[in-house]
Amino acid sequence: MRSKTINPELIDVLKTLVHTANEEDAAVWDAVADKLRKSKHKRAAVNISRINRHSTEDETVVVPGKVLGSGVLTHRVNVAALSCSRQAREKIEEAGGKYLTIPALIQENPEGSGIRIIG
Repeated sequence: MRSKTINPELIDVLKTLVHTANEEDAAVWDAVADKLRKSKHKRAAVNISRINRHSTEDETVVVPGKVLGSGVLTHRVNVAALSCSRQAREKIEEAGGKYLTIPALIQENPEGSGIRIIG
């Protein structure tokens, strides 16, 4: 499925995802790329409360869209997303986790092991 986006940053992220999926034989990156190819209005917008409900301590979560700050995060979790609100980033860091961009996570974990997709 091709993307109709003209956003150069998103195009670079999609190219990186597909390349890494092929190089590392990691289906998780193909799944994230498929979700990011949706139109901007259909991409995931995930609140901190949802991440809290669907993740465990020290887990790595990928949100193929934007992380929003509504809710409470009660455990340490690493979150990678296309974008993140300031409030959401603060809550992630206050809980002891860290926020990463998707390309930064790919560099850190190219094989995509132990990653949960939310959104």
